[in-house]
Amino acid sequence: MNVETEVKISLESVDDFIDLVLSHGAARVSGRSFEDNILFDFPEGSLKFAQCLLRVRSVDGRGVLTYKGAPQPDVIFKSREELETGIESPETAIEILGRIGMMQGFRYQKRRQEFTLGGVHVAVDETPIGNYAELEGPEDEILGLAEKLDIAKSRFINRSYYALYLDYCHEREITPHSMIFQGNVY
Repeated sequence: MNVETEVKISLESVDDFIDLVLSHGAARVSGRSFEDNILFDFPEGSLKFAQCLLRVRSVDGRGVLTYKGAPQPDVIFKSREELETGIESPETAIEILGRIGMMQGFRYQKRRQEFTLGGVHVAVDETPIGNYAELEGPEDEILGLAEKLDIAKSRFINRSYYALYLDYCHEREITPHSMIFQGNVY
């Protein structure tokens, strides 16, 4: 079983964080790219009820179809089964899912840059609700990297972008809809 284990960290400055990981020997995996993510569920909400998700991610005209299982109970990390496969046409995948009766749900966008450092995949995300780093890998390697970067465990966030978005809207008394950029995304 493929298990994704990760934490998010809120960032004050994307550039400062990238400089920090590069100064510790990180290798760049991808440059800054725009991602558009759409979650899908059955009309009765069975995936959401089971705390699972099905996502179509579009990046530069190509896509990834992802299934994530229910998160395992953990106070520090978010760990869950993850299955992914590349898709040539995200638009066609979205149409297929609709034709089999699935409904589009939460949509979220971000600008992402990716790095590796040791055994940890580091994603730096600029979102409409703030900037975050995601550290993904084995728990001990995430903890080791966080220590190396002087990031306290108290800064770890094990919540989804959907949950963070709902908090953001609640704090500002905004009706939640989709976490998307307004205007030019670059």
